[in-house]
Amino acid sequence: MKTILITGGAGFIGSHVVRLFVNKYPEYNIVNLDALTYAGNLENLKDIDTKPNYTFVKGDINDGIFVNNLFDKYQFDGVIHLAAESHVDRSISDPMSFIMTNIVGTVNLLNSARNAWKENFEGRRFYHISTDEVYGSLGKTGFFYETTSYDPHSPYSASKASSDHLVRAYHDTYKLPIVITNCSNNYGPNQFPEKLIPLAIHNITNNKPIPIYGKGENIRDWLYVEDHAIAIDLVYHKGKDGETYNIGGHNEWTNISLILQLCKTMDIKLGRAPGESEKLITFVTDRAGHDLRYAIDSTKIQNELGWAPSLQFEEGIEKTVDWYLKHADWLENVSSGAYEKYYEKQYANR
Repeated sequence: MKTILITGGAGFIGSHVVRLFVNKYPEYNIVNLDALTYAGNLENLKDIDTKPNYTFVKGDINDGIFVNNLFDKYQFDGVIHLAAESHVDRSISDPMSFIMTNIVGTVNLLNSARNAWKENFEGRRFYHISTDEVYGSLGKTGFFYETTSYDPHSPYSASKASSDHLVRAYHDTYKLPIVITNCSNNYGPNQFPEKLIPLAIHNITNNKPIPIYGKGENIRDWLYVEDHAIAIDLVYHKGKDGETYNIGGHNEWTNISLILQLCKTMDIKLGRAPGESEKLITFVTDRAGHDLRYAIDSTKIQNELGWAPSLQFEEGIEKTVDWYLKHADWLENVSSGAYEKYYEKQYANR
């Protein structure tokens, strides 16, 4: 039996990856390590938490001694590393937490893997999940490729760029078997409502303003989270050692076009008059260092591993809205307390 460590497995993307691996590979032992910060929620995994091949461990990757002890205890064969601070706005107001988790935490994991595997790397794999934001900003044309030079513009993207470089350095210096993926914006069930889509769904449902930075002209490529989990499965098992794969949704939308589509869908789902939810759109001062456009070229993973996104955005957003409306209690629970204070601070003076 293989034992695989998945970090950040109680978070948005991580919970979908954990669920997929636990259900698809009953012969694997899956250990989910999560610090359960504001974006981690064990309710995301309550459907699998009694499975015999699943173990949850609460802990912080910033604690190197703890991580070493965890490797000693479970003798991991592989690591799928998703744990990260990931919200650009928070990185602007609190860069040090991003430096610690995204850089120091990643190095702790790399050191523990290297020490535990003792140069006997056969059957081992350290898989680091990253973001397209490390590449910087595109103009109105062009795409990010695996060979695109890094040009991060926020503390978040700079911290992820640093961790990518360190993972590659451990491969080149110590021959640690690694793969890296850089993905576009994810959306779908269980996403914390600091991100655009669940934030808008929550605010539309409660007739609150939908804050849109600038004029809403920034463009993002959107990837349905379950499609991303399938890609992670493929890369973990079939990706080539030392390689990087870009994972994109082939769904480019300006922020304002996305919100208008979401408002249209919400009006139908909530039985409102057409155009009713659009009245909630509120343009706020643009954030610092806001990249204009991200767009991923996924040709490499498509050609080498046969992966392609299964959903177009209109279908994916309808599935997403249906989930949030069905799980209104989940959204309300994670949207209370500390999040409300953060929300007020973030948008009150814009």
